[in-house]
Amino acid sequence: MQDMPKYIFNKETLTYEVYTHSGKGKVFRAVSLFCASVAMAFLYLWFYTSVLGCDLPKTAFLKKTNARLNSRLELLNRNLDADADYLASFQSRDNDVYRSVFGMNEIPEEVRNAGFGGVDRYAYLDAVDRTGLLRKTDSRLDVLTKKAYLQVNSFDEIESVAKKAGDMAACIPSVPPVIPDRNVYRLSSSFGYRSDPFSGNKKRHTGLDFACKVGNEVHATADGVVETVRTDAYGYGKYVIVNHGFGYKTRYAHLSQINVKVGDKVSRGSTIALSGNSGRSSGPHLHYEVMYKGSYVNPINYMDLGMSVTEYVQVAEKAAGKDGRDNPA
Repeated sequence: MQDMPKYIFNKETLTYEVYTHSGKGKVFRAVSLFCASVAMAFLYLWFYTSVLGCDLPKTAFLKKTNARLNSRLELLNRNLDADADYLASFQSRDNDVYRSVFGMNEIPEEVRNAGFGGVDRYAYLDAVDRTGLLRKTDSRLDVLTKKAYLQVNSFDEIESVAKKAGDMAACIPSVPPVIPDRNVYRLSSSFGYRSDPFSGNKKRHTGLDFACKVGNEVHATADGVVETVRTDAYGYGKYVIVNHGFGYKTRYAHLSQINVKVGDKVSRGSTIALSGNSGRSSGPHLHYEVMYKGSYVNPINYMDLGMSVTEYVQVAEKAAGKDGRDNPA
């Protein structure tokens, strides 16, 4: 149906004329209508978000998703707390029990707790992790992974040593280097600081001194291999070092005679030398040292000076049988 024409009164001619729309007027009205619509939309969004405090649908969805992910991260961190406690108990038992039993050095705390140096490993998270929770979780996972790796390696090391526990027991210097008869020797100097018999100055004594006559038999205190046979005229005099393995070495010094050579295998109780007064010595005695992993330790902590003479002789006889020599005791 054709639209009815519209009329407009012309004041000049005092007649009604047919009204015709101009193209510019149509465009202007369309633009005005669009601008008004946009303004109303922005006004609605402002009122909806600022006045009513509501989120846009997409924002609400993202916030809900973010809250759900944060909840998962918090749960993961609680699980990491429990795992860290379990690992700490393993570390404590590892140092205080397992490694101690087998004479192994503790793993220092600074090694267990060492972080990750160098470049910032987590810089890539800065743009997406405003709360820092993701960075914290990632860092904790890395640290726990490293600690767990160290702990697994420690247990592997302990397992390896445990399999050799029988051999290790024979290699720990656990008997005196001389027959434990108080009529034969006197403990003249202990381990630790003392007045030097020559200078009078306070000086660390790295072993035990067994005062005894020249020619008293000196026995290996554990199974091992002779590592050093040497003469130090201004120090230890004639001395022998036996390497027992597992970090243990022993030194027998100020000897008058040495009955072994480098490379000889000796057993606990084997006669390896005779006591003397060689080197820098203030009188006839045997100077005896125990070294563990390069450090001097107190020999008294390893031996039983109350051991019976009969038991000691049996150990020496057994060693003589292994060595293929007559009983020297």
